[in-house]
Amino acid sequence: MSRSVGSSGGRVAVEGGAIRLGRGSAAFDVVEDIDLDIAPEQFVCLLGPSGCGKSTLLGAVAGHLSLQRGRVSLDGRDIAGPHPDRGIVFQQHTLFPWRSVLDNVAFGPKMKGVGKGERLAAARDFLDQVGLADFADHYPAELSGGMQQRVEIARALINRPRVLLMDEPFGALDAQTRLTMQELLLKVWSRNRTTILFVTHDIDEALFLADRIVVMTPRPGRILDDLAIDFARPRRRDLIADPRFTTLKRHCLTLLHAEPSGIPLPRLTPIGVPGPHGAA
Repeated sequence: MSRSVGSSGGRVAVEGGAIRLGRGSAAFDVVEDIDLDIAPEQFVCLLGPSGCGKSTLLGAVAGHLSLQRGRVSLDGRDIAGPHPDRGIVFQQHTLFPWRSVLDNVAFGPKMKGVGKGERLAAARDFLDQVGLADFADHYPAELSGGMQQRVEIARALINRPRVLLMDEPFGALDAQTRLTMQELLLKVWSRNRTTILFVTHDIDEALFLADRIVVMTPRPGRILDDLAIDFARPRRRDLIADPRFTTLKRHCLTLLHAEPSGIPLPRLTPIGVPGPHGAA
């Protein structure tokens, strides 16, 4: 059941997207005028300050929230609700505590009616991909935070989603574990080739992971900049010493700390175009 190397992720498009939450006098605009086109197999990070609507926009792509205006689609078809073609990984794990790691990963295929032997073999394959083959019979409470997130990634990918949506999945981890998880995610992504939309407020994380970084303004969130990140893959830890990494980080810091004034900020001269995973 594991996705073969070279199979394609989906294309996500948001056109004129606007989301308003709350009721009556308490209603407020969360995101406005969002135009975003994510190519198949691309890894895109949404970067912005807390409360700018990153997770809300992710929720619209997941099908959990509706747009007040505009359109959100996957492979040209309007998104009207949740579907297994969009996997989700949150910051806090949602594993079933009463099920083993193996049964947690195999749960999605079980709900689809996949036979026991096939779904367990697929679950073991994905656990091997995330480095947890020896922990199949453990329970979530017996795992560290990083290991729990590995199980979450395996559980999402076993359903072969067209898009993997990740909402600050490593935000609760310590710095060393977080970097290890970032490297693991890139390794698994290079094998499975799903499209990834990843929410973060961490600039280093976005630069290390992404083909593109979409920088959002404070609420109501709009797209302030869309940066192509053309560092070679596979990426290694010494990337942070690359002068281009420092240049891009400085630019992102400038964007995130700029005072909203309605005056467009100068755009960074592009370092490159998206790499092979990000061909438009």
